[in-house]
Amino acid sequence: VQLQASGGGLVQAGDSLRLSCAVSGLRFDDYVMGWYRQAPGKQRELVAAISRGGSTYYADSVKGRFTGSRDNAKNTVYLQMNNLKPEDTAVYYCNTVSPPPTVWGQGTQVTVSS
Repeated sequence: VQLQASGGGLVQAGDSLRLSCAVSGLRFDDYVMGWYRQAPGKQRELVAAISRGGSTYYADSVKGRFTGSRDNAKNTVYLQMNNLKPEDTAVYYCNTVSPPPTVWGQGTQVTVSS
């Protein structure tokens, strides 16, 4: 399984970023996919999940600001992040949600300055 996240960067509070994740090595359609993040000194947390049919789940901390989506034809997952806040600073990873993850990619760093 390979999960290649990209699109992170250094932005100012209030800016937007769009993350992408190319997935290979698994039957993409069989999985609920998601975005996780890990801030320094904190545990990794699930921030968004997207089912094959497009149903979504969001953590309360990002609800109304982040939008997850997927392109099943391209085996790609996206995370549109708007109105970014300094507390969104973290390494962002895409991975399976259900069934649960077994391996992790390198992630992409998002840094939001105030």
